[in-house]
Amino acid sequence: MAGRFITFEGGEGAGKSTQITRLKDRLERLGHPTIVTREPGGSPLAEQIRSFILEGHAKPLGPFAEALMFTAARIDHLDKTIVPALKDGKTVLCDRFADSTRAYQGSSGTVAPSLIDDLERVALAGTRPDLTFILDLPAETGLARAGERQARKGEGGDRFEDEALSFHQALRLAYLDIAKNAPQRCAVINADQSADEVEAAIWATLRERIPELTEHAERPLDVA
Repeated sequence: MAGRFITFEGGEGAGKSTQITRLKDRLERLGHPTIVTREPGGSPLAEQIRSFILEGHAKPLGPFAEALMFTAARIDHLDKTIVPALKDGKTVLCDRFADSTRAYQGSSGTVAPSLIDDLERVALAGTRPDLTFILDLPAETGLARAGERQARKGEGGDRFEDEALSFHQALRLAYLDIAKNAPQRCAVINADQSADEVEAAIWATLRERIPELTEHAERPLDVA
């Protein structure tokens, strides 16, 4: 595929949305057509599944049932959004992807790694990120940030934000373990610093890993 696929992972309050928006703006200024998407979600059917899960309706069914639902959403997301964009030569920035299932339902949710492997193999069908940024910070800091965001918006926590601190601490370790086992794909970014500093670290990593994206594109950005 002609496009590039970049995912962002991390615990609650890590600042993924902020950094994805900043990176999209920066890439587009250089003439790289870029789309932003998310998981669960990113396609009409996947968004419906997202609402069902994050509202807590799937929690009584257990982590494996949630993993199945995430996988179903991911298949539709890939078919309807990610793969077509990559074939069209666009850069895809995705807020969470398969690593989230491995971290949330796998290491933190007790679903066996072999089952997670099988679900990934079926869902991804060979489509994997070129680069994954794992935004890392202490769970306590991330939850505090998430709480401040909820207060500003007048919202409550979702299915996962409401989990105990121990869950989020285990989640952080799970992400670091994922990065350790896939160093060529993953880059751990210290998210316990200012947004500008995080952005600079992401850009420096991108320049090292996918340098063509940090340069002006040969063709101008298409104007819809």
